[in-house]
Amino acid sequence: MKPTKAPLDEARHLLKISGGAKAAIDVLMNQFTVLQTRAQLLLTLATLALTITGFSGPRIASAGAFSRNSLAVGLVLVLISVLLILSVGLRVHWVTQFRGETDEDLLVAIIRYRDAKTRSFAWQLTLLGAGLSAYVAGVASYFLLGAP
Repeated sequence: MKPTKAPLDEARHLLKISGGAKAAIDVLMNQFTVLQTRAQLLLTLATLALTITGFSGPRIASAGAFSRNSLAVGLVLVLISVLLILSVGLRVHWVTQFRGETDEDLLVAIIRYRDAKTRSFAWQLTLLGAGLSAYVAGVASYFLLGAP
């Protein structure tokens, strides 16, 4: 979902509805917790795909070119997603490291960082979804065609 407010407008709104900078920062910290939890979920899904491949990948790949290529493309996309999750999604930047001349400036800096992490999460999710789709296509092909 695309943000409907510019960071400054959102900061002002957050200050107004939350009753001050501390409460606004608490709201933003909760949003970071959501992003962190979802990144961990994506990492778990990716790990499952990579683990299954270690056990059954060679059998699936032996079913033919489509299975082999789908599996390879899927694994590459899953790996790229994992690298993004590890380098961006799970990267820690403490809220206390942000600075601003005013409470609004501080919140704007935090909101911009949150928005960047949210955009990165969308890429992570998209790459993982595409990778898992290709992976499942390879597995389905294996089930439909069987191993030689």
